[in-house]
Amino acid sequence: MTTTKERMNVEELFAADKFGVEEIHQLEQAIADEYSDVRRLAAELRDQIEAGEKSKVKLLQAGIAHYLLAKHELADQLLSKLPGDGVAQYYHGHVLLALGRNRDAIKAFDQASKHGYEPVQCMLCRAGALRATGDLDAAEELLKLASSQGGGTRAEYCFQMGCVLSDRGDTYGAVEYFERAVDMNPGHSKALFWLAGENTLRGNDDEAIRLYERALARPPLYLGALMNLGLLYEDAENYSAAAYCFHRVLEIAPSHERAHLYLKDIDAAHDMYYDEDSLRNQARLNQILEIPVTDFELSVRSRNCLQKMGIRNLGDLTRTSEQDLLNGKNFGETSLLEIKEMMESRGLRLGMGAAKERPRDYGFAQEGLNPQQQALLSRPVADLNLTVRARKCMSRLGITTLGELAMRTQDELLETKNFGVTSLNEVRAKLAELGLKLRND
Repeated sequence: MTTTKERMNVEELFAADKFGVEEIHQLEQAIADEYSDVRRLAAELRDQIEAGEKSKVKLLQAGIAHYLLAKHELADQLLSKLPGDGVAQYYHGHVLLALGRNRDAIKAFDQASKHGYEPVQCMLCRAGALRATGDLDAAEELLKLASSQGGGTRAEYCFQMGCVLSDRGDTYGAVEYFERAVDMNPGHSKALFWLAGENTLRGNDDEAIRLYERALARPPLYLGALMNLGLLYEDAENYSAAAYCFHRVLEIAPSHERAHLYLKDIDAAHDMYYDEDSLRNQARLNQILEIPVTDFELSVRSRNCLQKMGIRNLGDLTRTSEQDLLNGKNFGETSLLEIKEMMESRGLRLGMGAAKERPRDYGFAQEGLNPQQQALLSRPVADLNLTVRARKCMSRLGITTLGELAMRTQDELLETKNFGVTSLNEVRAKLAELGLKLRND
């Protein structure tokens, strides 16, 4: 529980007549512990400045507080009023990067170094701004220079090198550098953010959630991290945690359209999953269906047949008919009886899910297509750069190419868990950019 003394310390921090590196670290901790209080005090301080307060310390406090709270436009307005202050210019550089003003950020980091902020750190951040402009060669050269001056042992150096390698397409090399950055500084939020994103792409949702949570444990706050974490929570059906993330996004950016839409989706999901007994029963059934057939003592003939047919678990057997099994080589009535008894022991039967779940052929006919059209439809669906939610839908449905996606209808997509109209419109828009559309559109 937060004590009155701790709350007083937050107020004392804003009332201080100096604001340096130590006070900034205290402010970061205060945001982690007392987010609402810091947010309120930062707004009050901004009101004082708008009313005529001209103290450089107050401008610096307000500017850095708004940066750490992800209020970048306001932070830009405040810190731009302190051109001769090294600390202000350093944090202004980060604000400008967040706003996409990369070349202005390069100048800000250069000015920060000239006005007394730690030169090697400024050099590393300037390299990051150069990389953001697309000049990877210049960024790498600057990182080498920083390394020769002692910067190579810093977490920020590893993070920036990881970014360069990522932009060059060397994912494995990038991940290695990001992991080094986190080893050196467990709270390096940007490195944690990148690692979380890589884990999401690989389907490691639990690890991605853990990394996003660590990235958001201390400021600066990142809207992207909050949005991605909210989507992962929602996908795991942790709706209250997802709603918390989206509400936090709206505190920072009240007009954030996707956060509003995702909150509506969560409301709909609550309605969808209202029957808790049905949920629990379905969860138990899902666990049973995932039991591998290798867990049962079957004859060698039965095991070999199931393996050849690609049947891995009980769920696969519910989608397989007796005739399908009997059509298997060397599979006879004795093996069939053995399989049926195994299924009955778990309250299941062969073919019970075949009518509803048997997959249809979603391939596309290539006859009559010219080479360009065939090449387009064979492109990976990853080329669409879909959001996390839409990507997960593609994964659940086993959609790997644009042609397979174009064979789906809107109803088939909307039947997928956590895939709503927002994601449907996103997919349609991305396909339309390539001259494609969903089946029956």
